Amino acid sequence: MQSPQHKKLIVIGDRVLIEPDDKEQRTQVGLYLPQSVTEKEQVQGGWVADVGPGIPLADPGSDGDEPWQNSQNAPKYLPMQVENGDYALFLKKSAVEIQWEQKRYLILPQSAILVIMRDTFTLPQDDLEI
Repeated sequence: MQSPQHKKLIVIGDRVLIEPDDKEQRTQVGLYLPQSVTEKEQVQGGWVADVGPGIPLADPGSDGDEPWQNSQNAPKYLPMQVENGDYALFLKKSAVEIQWEQKRYLILPQSAILVIMRDTFTLPQDDLEI
């Protein structure tokens, strides 16, 4: 049996691995809210820790008569909109909670994400020379 140091968590398909933002369970003055209060919320936030490759696409070169035969082409995917490091608001009921290396994560399909917040870096227009 391999030790945990040699294992890697791989997100597949259109799934997203989220590190939940637990700060939402506190009030503005720092009091923890009971679980019955936080369970009523339908939307939750968290940081995107990892994303899958995307939605698999059918191989346009296959004739479909013998789908069990291996294709020589590498699989193609419809890329994900979500990226590592994004902050996402998502539907809480679509998430599945897991524990990995003593940390709590949520796995959910990209379709459950309502909106993302991403840091964008733009150069000031004055610095551009044409």
